[in-house]
Amino acid sequence: MSGEKGLKSAEVTLDGMNYYSLTGLKDPRVEKLPYSIRVLLESALRNYDDFEIKKQDIENILDWEKTSQNATEIPFKPARVIMQDFTGVPAVVDLTAMRDAMHRLGGDPDKINPLVPSDLVIDHSVQVDFARSPDAAAKNQALEFERNKERFAFLKWGASAYKNMLIVPPGSGIVHQVNLEYLARVVFDDSDTLYPDSVVGTDSHTTMIDGLGVVGWGVGGIEAEAVMLGQPISMVLPEVVGFKLTGKLHPLATATDVVLTVTQMLRKHGVVGKFVEFFGEGCKSLKLADRATIANMSPEYGATMGFFPVDAETLAYLRTTGRSEEKIARVEKYLKANGLFRTWDKSETDPVFSSLLELDLNDVVPCVSGPKRPHDRVKVSDLKADFHACMPAPNGFKGFGVKPEDLTKTAKFTFGGKEYDMKHGQVVIAAITSCTNTSNPSVMLGAGLLAKNAVARGLSVAPFIKTSLSPGSGVADCYLKESGLIADLEKLGFYVAGFGCMTCIGNSGDLDEAIANCITQNDMVASAVLSGNRNFEARVHPLTKANYLASPPLVVAYALAGTVDIDFEKQPIGKDSEGKDVFLSEIWPSAETVAEIEKKVVRPEVFKDVYGKVASGENNPQWKTLAIPEGKLYKWDEKSTYIHNPPFFQTMGIEPEPVKDIKEAYCLLNLGDSITTDHISPASRIAKGSPAAVYLTERGVEQKDFNSYGSRRGNDEIMARGTFANVRLINKLASETGPLTVYLPSGEQMAVYDAASKYMAAGLDLVILAGKEYGSGSSRDWAAKGPKLQGVKAVIAESYERIHRSNLVGMGILPLQFLDGQSAETLGLTGKERFTIKLSSQPLVVGMDVEVDAGGKKLMTKCRLDTDVEVAYFQHGGILQYVLRRLLKG
Repeated sequence: MSGEKGLKSAEVTLDGMNYYSLTGLKDPRVEKLPYSIRVLLESALRNYDDFEIKKQDIENILDWEKTSQNATEIPFKPARVIMQDFTGVPAVVDLTAMRDAMHRLGGDPDKINPLVPSDLVIDHSVQVDFARSPDAAAKNQALEFERNKERFAFLKWGASAYKNMLIVPPGSGIVHQVNLEYLARVVFDDSDTLYPDSVVGTDSHTTMIDGLGVVGWGVGGIEAEAVMLGQPISMVLPEVVGFKLTGKLHPLATATDVVLTVTQMLRKHGVVGKFVEFFGEGCKSLKLADRATIANMSPEYGATMGFFPVDAETLAYLRTTGRSEEKIARVEKYLKANGLFRTWDKSETDPVFSSLLELDLNDVVPCVSGPKRPHDRVKVSDLKADFHACMPAPNGFKGFGVKPEDLTKTAKFTFGGKEYDMKHGQVVIAAITSCTNTSNPSVMLGAGLLAKNAVARGLSVAPFIKTSLSPGSGVADCYLKESGLIADLEKLGFYVAGFGCMTCIGNSGDLDEAIANCITQNDMVASAVLSGNRNFEARVHPLTKANYLASPPLVVAYALAGTVDIDFEKQPIGKDSEGKDVFLSEIWPSAETVAEIEKKVVRPEVFKDVYGKVASGENNPQWKTLAIPEGKLYKWDEKSTYIHNPPFFQTMGIEPEPVKDIKEAYCLLNLGDSITTDHISPASRIAKGSPAAVYLTERGVEQKDFNSYGSRRGNDEIMARGTFANVRLINKLASETGPLTVYLPSGEQMAVYDAASKYMAAGLDLVILAGKEYGSGSSRDWAAKGPKLQGVKAVIAESYERIHRSNLVGMGILPLQFLDGQSAETLGLTGKERFTIKLSSQPLVVGMDVEVDAGGKKLMTKCRLDTDVEVAYFQHGGILQYVLRRLLKG
């Protein structure tokens, strides 16, 4: 491509509509590009304005094979934004606060308005308060509305106050499944221009849509807000790992087993900050729901996304989910014309990739992941031995630190008037939950068939195990009912508990008091088994130390067994009605039977009916009748403990202040490796006696109404107090595990928030020391906003998770990285030093080295402002301040 001619030649028509043709560039490099990179190229061509997107950006993408090795920066304008309510509420709060600031500074508040389609699905607020009963879902949804009515009213107001914003009401399903089944366009065709669907979302598992051939990944809420306001994402052109799939899946293996295997392989390979693109004959044998399962867990294997290009299977899925034939025909015609469709013909040349991996699907065996990380895969046949090895191992990712004399300990508890024994490994939570698997009919129907076979043999699940079924959409509920399998799941206690992201996000509800007391008083290693994508410490439930990710059929199996301390190949899962041993292999459903039922019950009419009711609001009468305030400017209620005007824009001026030095800062926390956003900003329940609980109590909120941090993310006062509030946090400055640190001037140990408040009151700067993969896990803007409100000026870590590093920059916190081979430990830093970082004496530039004076020890660090735009964001005090000033100046 060269000059205007190259751009003009890309403008062509199809069926009377314009599109930007990649082949029209007549550049031989195009057909070598991975399909995911071709989508970035199309966006650059279409949005070229020689200002935000320049000719050199297009040239850099075309030259991807070389430029991807050099951390080359490119702008990208996604076609749309998607949010869930935990992360979406603070985004709408920020937009609303920006409107106030625009009004205060003399600008037009209506400029703060989404310029691209922005969908928000309310799915994270429902909890498993009630389980194992026919009315569990109705009761949980009633409680959800009771607790969150104020939030819901604010969101409904947002849908009316902002243009281009769709709110999907509570009770509709999980955001990523709703996106896959309903919201995804694949190709935008609602204007005079055709172009590929692409999306960024305020949840890391936005990547699920990559299985549909839609480029998408998770970003922080603050980045999403910038995209909504018309700003491009500034990103480093990524390497693309080609993952070749061959063969066909073994009949005993499921898509869950595939993704856990892929996750382990890619973690080992190293794909942080990279795209993964799947190719090979094996792709043809995977149904789209299987691909979506693999794409969903991209954050768990560390990639920006895991992409499957559009092919015939994509078109078949669009047809199954009720998209119109006219739409499907246009998708096929446009993508084929533009070189964005894979036929898998032998004549079709594979793209060039940065590196390659290969997996024969026939080698995949049943497995789980745990007990504390999603990439710690264990074969089902090895779990018993692995669990035994974890028991005495030191506390860590694969250890519980149980003393030798306590390994065979048994404790007793009473439930329902009957006494039970509890041993280590006892399953207390078994949940079929999460977008990862509930969007996949084969594993859901497989779980139902396993339940049917178990019931037929007289097997049951112990009544004290908290079993739940949380379908990701009403579609899953419909086909389980039509197949008749829901009745068998219910007989084992798997009643529908709600339609949303429940146990996987930590909304698992309370355990029975007798069980909770038994676990805590005897320090038992209790277990949860769930079909989710995350099992970090204290995420699923504070009392379950051993948490395993598994396919829905295996969730049922471990619930029947009642323990993870079992070898299914050698030990029976239970005894039948005649007292005979029953082995898992005897009741495991065949792949043929699952496929036969799936063909009968998963039909387009089901999707059309379910989502027709979602669109009309018929699925939730409470939402339909919910009263909302009027006006373009929101009337903040200072008494509200859910929605609060944040301080980020209240005092900002038209011009940014000069960047200041960080002087004699104290270390708030000295942290180790793999500190997740669950550690930094937990979404779980607000614990009694915590700073957030004290704040709520002072305002007359009773403990039963505390709700979770996730549901109160619209209130900065709560979230600042909830920062670093995870009970499993290990801070080297503190003498015990938990949300504690030492206020260094006095040596007093206290809650992290209380210490931060004392430092800020004294006018003292703060830094954080951390190890590898700081900020891994879900994309939570509050994991950056919280430290900002606690006075943190910089983080010095060995490495960062991609989204969290970006979020820190977006909040004006400086991310510094130890040089290779160095760490706080190797440099002899204890966290008790005073830290000085001079930033005003030299201009900030991408990739510069920054010297840190740590109490007389001088160390060099790498500044992780990775692009010129990120430098500008930091200089403005954050991305939203930067955007607001640009909009204010026109």
